[in-house]
Amino acid sequence: MNKQFVNNLFSANLPDFENRATALFHFQYEQNAVYRSFCDLLKIQPPAVTAASHIPFLPICFFKTHEVKTTVFEPEFIFESSGTSQTTQSRHWVKDISVYEESFKRGFEQQYGRIDNWCILGLLPSYLERGGSSLVYMVKQMMDESQHPNNGFYLHNNEELYKNLKLLETNGQNTLLIGVTYALLDFAEKYQLQCYNTAIMETGGMKGRREELTGDEVHLRLKKSFGVPTIHSEYGMTELLSQAYSKGDGIFHCPPWMRVIVRDEDDPLYVKAKGRGAVNIIDLANMYSCSFIATDDVGEVYEDGSFKILGRMDNSDIRGCSLLAV
Repeated sequence: MNKQFVNNLFSANLPDFENRATALFHFQYEQNAVYRSFCDLLKIQPPAVTAASHIPFLPICFFKTHEVKTTVFEPEFIFESSGTSQTTQSRHWVKDISVYEESFKRGFEQQYGRIDNWCILGLLPSYLERGGSSLVYMVKQMMDESQHPNNGFYLHNNEELYKNLKLLETNGQNTLLIGVTYALLDFAEKYQLQCYNTAIMETGGMKGRREELTGDEVHLRLKKSFGVPTIHSEYGMTELLSQAYSKGDGIFHCPPWMRVIVRDEDDPLYVKAKGRGAVNIIDLANMYSCSFIATDDVGEVYEDGSFKILGRMDNSDIRGCSLLAV
């Protein structure tokens, strides 16, 4: 993949998204042995792939069983999902960590403005007990970019977090509290405060920790405890180098280099740009792994390209962020 492609990837607009996606397909077909074998099994003829709708999507489970790498390289970083005794960890072999850093920085700033205007608080229990977490890496780098003296991670010291939030609110400081869902709910059961300058952002994660709740129930409890009109959400995963964000109602928006479409659960090769179905993701930042991923999520994509996650496919693995930060 030439340097111009990489340098232009994070431009403000990508009117040629289709061309970039198809060019990336041909590059990854040639340079990614796992993806090429998958396409060959489907009897995909690369010359016939001239639009994004023709591109086959690699099942996300391949990241558990194979080294999904485009070109031959020694990784700068390996991101790992957290696993349970019943599941196998996904691994994302990252050739160039600066691509990830540029992706999450620009993706956040397009939605929320400059990172250095924010104080960043991470409610991510147990993150120090494991390495290779892409979410923790992102939040740590955002803290470094922010340079706010009150930035910090919180494990189980909720009293300290409460005092810091009250101080930041008193000072009128724009604050982002990003946390796994179960930890935010645990905090919300013990503390209540009125937040005017704080965005509460949940990243998912419930299984094995608390009773299952719908997204609406989770947001209702958090809104009541934090005194905020909306709950923000981040949609990302170990296998991606980009994130989508929701500022309320669970409606996510992608950065220009990421796109969500849906596939028919009974015919995975049938995809459509809008409607309900299993979620496929095109992430152009995944240029050195695989940019075309068939996830285990079920969702709905709207006319403007925004989307909502409705749940998980039957028999899909418990995702690692259910227990730890991913």
